[in-house]
Amino acid sequence: MSAPGDVAELGARLEKRLTEIAGTDVTVEHLRRLTAGASRETWSFTAAGAAGRRDLVLRRDPPGADRPDGMALEAASIAAAAGAGVRVPPLVDSGTDPATVGSPYLVTAHVAGETLGPRILREERYATARDGLAAELGRTLARIHAIPLDAVPGLPHADPVEELRTTYDSLDEPLPTVEIALRWLDRHRPAPVADALVHGDFRLGNLIVDESGLAAVLDWELVHRGDPREDLGWLCVKCWRFGSPLPVAGLGTVDELLDGYAEVAGERPDEEAVRWWQVHRTTWWALACREMAQRHLSGVTPSVELAAIGRRVAENEHDLLLLLGHPAHEDAAAESPPSDLYGRPSAPDLVDAVTAFLREDVMASDDERLAYLARVAANVLGGVGRELRLGPEHERRHRARLASLGYGDQAGLAAAIRAGEIDDTDPALLAVVRAAVTDRLAVANPRYLTLPG
Repeated sequence: MSAPGDVAELGARLEKRLTEIAGTDVTVEHLRRLTAGASRETWSFTAAGAAGRRDLVLRRDPPGADRPDGMALEAASIAAAAGAGVRVPPLVDSGTDPATVGSPYLVTAHVAGETLGPRILREERYATARDGLAAELGRTLARIHAIPLDAVPGLPHADPVEELRTTYDSLDEPLPTVEIALRWLDRHRPAPVADALVHGDFRLGNLIVDESGLAAVLDWELVHRGDPREDLGWLCVKCWRFGSPLPVAGLGTVDELLDGYAEVAGERPDEEAVRWWQVHRTTWWALACREMAQRHLSGVTPSVELAAIGRRVAENEHDLLLLLGHPAHEDAAAESPPSDLYGRPSAPDLVDAVTAFLREDVMASDDERLAYLARVAANVLGGVGRELRLGPEHERRHRARLASLGYGDQAGLAAAIRAGEIDDTDPALLAVVRAAVTDRLAVANPRYLTLPG
């Protein structure tokens, strides 16, 4: 949470910059940090000046974690998208000099509507918007992919599988599920198509929806050059359906999405290629969750939110296994009895008490971000309590499963899969990996096991 002094300083910097742009005094009111954005800060405020009052949004890198090239690409992409008829927030200002507002930034006009996926999917006021939205998202992606590549110079490009492997190796946390996914992706690469400008994070959460439909596309920080079907696959990844059984962002069918795309693009993307990208981006998201957690673990950006995201790796491992045809089979573990050495309340009892305090007292705060972080912290403690209760039995059977394959730890098993010493399609291997992921998810987020796949 930002200290009052930090907010005042940021407000003063924004006033100075906006005054320079307007040529007349501008004051900043109601500056507050929003809950959105684990990788970048998002702030809302009102700018008041001679021309009137205007609601604006600031996105900036966390101070000290500057990515000036990325912010410049994001600003250029928003401008190019606007020129191509894509609905985006009007760009007001951008810059990479940290002296302006503390780090590279961009400022856009506020666009009214909703970004939270569960609200878009469930609230009655968005019922009209939901009808036909999957097709509209397809049409929007076709417009994005038609943006000329030279309209945004410097777009990064990489081999999709090798980029995953490089990221995975840099984390130094071997995961058998990821090794299996990487081998599957390498074997099943789709036929190539012409490169396009790829948004990179097109999903609920980065889209503003109002009661009539799509209002704006946000968050262009992952824009790059590549296979346009990547955006389509990412929109179908299970975690962004928020519990809905519908495969496209919880909103509609793949046919609706691809038919909408074809209306603008003139051709229908190959459905199997889109599914390949769904597997790819599920793997990518697993690694991205672990990367964000590393920012906390390394001390670069201490954050309960980033720490919590690290435990979401298990959700993505589960989704990968579902995509590859390996559903979960729950095998409930016996809870460990509390130690008589420490007495009651036991460690799980204390965790439960703090969790209840966060949910019942802190989450009731009028401070929106504090309430959000309290919910994150309560969810984290819920997982800690489950690990205290179930962890010893989970650990015992995890070791037994590994031993049944002749390995002493997960790292050894992952290395064997990579080296081809064990067939990544071997049913015995897949059963061991599937059981381990199920146990991890039973601690991290047991409700996720019940969501439609």
